[in-house]
Amino acid sequence: MSSTPTTEQVQAALATVQDPEIHRPITDLGMVKSVDIADDGAVGVGIYLTVAGCPMKGRIEKDVTEAVTKVAGVTSVKVELDVMSEEQRKDLQTKLRGGQAEKEIPFAKPSSLTKVYAVASGKGGVGKSSVTVNLAAALAAEGHKVGVVDADIYGHSVPRMLGASDFPTKVEDMILPPTAHGIKVISVGMFTEGNTPVVWRGPMLHRALQQFLSDVFWGDLDVLLMDLPPGTGDIAISVAQMLPGAELLVVTTPQQAAAEVAERAGAITAQTHQRIAGVIENMSYYQPTPDAEPVYLFGQGGGQKVADALTKTLGAEIPLLGQVPLDTRLREGGDEGRPLVLTTPDSEAGQVITTIAEKLVAKPRGLAGMQLGISPAGR
Repeated sequence: MSSTPTTEQVQAALATVQDPEIHRPITDLGMVKSVDIADDGAVGVGIYLTVAGCPMKGRIEKDVTEAVTKVAGVTSVKVELDVMSEEQRKDLQTKLRGGQAEKEIPFAKPSSLTKVYAVASGKGGVGKSSVTVNLAAALAAEGHKVGVVDADIYGHSVPRMLGASDFPTKVEDMILPPTAHGIKVISVGMFTEGNTPVVWRGPMLHRALQQFLSDVFWGDLDVLLMDLPPGTGDIAISVAQMLPGAELLVVTTPQQAAAEVAERAGAITAQTHQRIAGVIENMSYYQPTPDAEPVYLFGQGGGQKVADALTKTLGAEIPLLGQVPLDTRLREGGDEGRPLVLTTPDSEAGQVITTIAEKLVAKPRGLAGMQLGISPAGR
């Protein structure tokens, strides 16, 4: 006959259960309310949810039940759910912010090791969001911790393209972002009803972006991708102000008209003092069959033209990171919320995007915004 399990054994099992939104053990987050063990091995576990109506309560209850059931001597598990008090939520919020009660943009801190890439384009329709989503999915598939900010306030499309159907959860004034394909994502589309258009002007756009960066609990990210609106408007300027260490990824098509506009989008860094990580040429060519000759529907050379022009303008080598071919599966994956790099990684487009993603994480972090720990010599 099995011996009755101890409280320590049950607590150890609960420590293996992670909150599905915060991705930390529930024992570390103060979510375990109580543990009761009967002589016959029946275990009752009380769990605090962060908010009433938590969208992940079913998942938490299931994970707790499975973890405790594995403990030797447990005959049954009953989980009772409660909700944190306002004071408990404030304590949790402070804990998640590393002991800091006030808001801050973690990626703007000199000590941040997160690589931030702002994906920009001169005009719409060049596949900027599609590139952003697939880069994020490729990075996450390689084991990197990735977040995506859909900063294209008027043309938000990232949640659909990533298949992120859940809504954010609010803990006091902190927002827990939903996750899709292992990627944390936030978008203004998650805060509007249906397909309602967002009619905001500059100051409100700036505030929305600030909230996405400071109010959202991103955790420890390796890479943050920001899908910017086309052009050189308010959001591009706000990103430069809030995240001076962010690097730009300029997306264009081979078409000369698109390339000229993309060049202007990249040249803004001469005024904002940001760096450009490189240029990505999308819709480079179409190959009907693997053995067919490529068809250059939008011309050739636009991406290289942008890279060369920016190199000349900025006085620093700006590389062409890759040329992504046209692939109907890229569009289909965006409509279905299943990025091409995950469904068809061996496709030409999938391989090109994955190679670009590898180049981004291989790049050393720039010194912009970092403290070097040196001071002027005394006189």
